[in-house]
Amino acid sequence: MLTRMTIEPTSNEESALPLRERKKLRTRRALADTALRMFLEQGFEETTLDDLVNTVEVSVRTFFRYYSSKEEVAMTAENELWEAYATEAGRLRLTGPALPHLRDCYANAVRVLPEGWTDRYLLTRRLAARTPVLRVYHAGTTLDLQSRLVGLLEEELGVDSGQDVRPWLAAEMALAAVRHGTKAWMRAHGDRAGSADTLIAQVSRAFDALPDAVALSPDTPSRTR
Repeated sequence: MLTRMTIEPTSNEESALPLRERKKLRTRRALADTALRMFLEQGFEETTLDDLVNTVEVSVRTFFRYYSSKEEVAMTAENELWEAYATEAGRLRLTGPALPHLRDCYANAVRVLPEGWTDRYLLTRRLAARTPVLRVYHAGTTLDLQSRLVGLLEEELGVDSGQDVRPWLAAEMALAAVRHGTKAWMRAHGDRAGSADTLIAQVSRAFDALPDAVALSPDTPSRTR
């Protein structure tokens, strides 16, 4: 399940933190960055937790202060996005249709992530695509995010999702748009990550295609991707 994480501060915000907090943040980043590099170079299963902590020069006990598992540290970039998305959905009030609202929450979430995040995210998605256990982990955290979005929609709409399926469908369609938009972004940029703006544009395009997808019929004109 998705661990509730603090979104990493930007460089300016980090400099304002107390020294102890800056050290903790740097250790967390070092573990995530080193894990991603080692998993990509050596393989997820082939890289042990001992390999990772020895490379970063911290103890196993220190590792577990920051991450609950190898899977969690491997998927740090995606977990940062999911947490930012849920946080933004909780912050931004719903004033119109749910799907454009969830599209805008996603865009705002990507914009608050730190510089260099898109590079880590692209590598994380490529690692997960070739690692079955990480695909399972991704499915679990995505389901957790969906549940959080449904809960927020329930509050905003004043409905019970146990009796009204629409919040579940809205959240599921939103995450489908995120998934397909992200795939399009990855295809467009190959081994080099595009900018946050290009990711937002691809995902927004997928969101905007949802009404046509729902109304799709043999008479619907074809659309280029």
